[in-house]
Amino acid sequence: MTNGHGAARPDPAWVAQTAKRLEALYSAVVYDIMDEMGLPHQCLDLAITPLDHAMQVAGPAYTVAAGPDMRERAEMPPNTKLADFGVFTQMYDGCVVVVAAAGERQSGIWGELMSNASRARGATGVVIDGGIRDGRLVREIDGLSVFVRYTSPIESLRRSRIHDIEVPIAMTGTTSSQVRVDPGDWIFGDEDGVLVIPKDALDEVLAKSEEAKDVEDKVREEVQAGVPVIDVYNKYGRL
Repeated sequence: MTNGHGAARPDPAWVAQTAKRLEALYSAVVYDIMDEMGLPHQCLDLAITPLDHAMQVAGPAYTVAAGPDMRERAEMPPNTKLADFGVFTQMYDGCVVVVAAAGERQSGIWGELMSNASRARGATGVVIDGGIRDGRLVREIDGLSVFVRYTSPIESLRRSRIHDIEVPIAMTGTTSSQVRVDPGDWIFGDEDGVLVIPKDALDEVLAKSEEAKDVEDKVREEVQAGVPVIDVYNKYGRL
């Protein structure tokens, strides 16, 4: 299966199964594993948070490059990738739309209608290093988890614009100034933060995170049962 530009799309059943495995975890344990693997700079800026604290996002990145742009629509040169609302037509089941806004901090580069269009094309999440409009309406979209830097009533026209899709993008990081996101890298986020899992490391990160969660579950049970913390730590080496 390919998109309109010949790039392979992941199998929807594999995406759904992998997302389900990630959603059984939490960002802290996944971050710990990546840190141990020598991938400490994969956490997006902590100012990027869910519209609702209960939201989780997990899926392959569908990247969108945007940024400040004061031109009118008539001034824009033709862009075959974005013609006929190409930003939506190339989306696929289970993808997470990841939008780099290149530091634009005023307008809502995304909104409720764009979110509904994304959901209709199969997207299960949107992560924006920038703003969104219509926050209340976006929260009501079933099956879509949205993480943003801020909400804004301000229209993006003549302020910011999408200029490319499915290319490597730079998102603001926490432990580094930027985090690279390639199309197909995995995004996992909850109320603690949003992580970028390089696609080549996904299998190892997922397997080790599941093992670590199993250990943490045992630690939690013993601590809650009153076993001395020092004994639990000596037994499992984790707390």
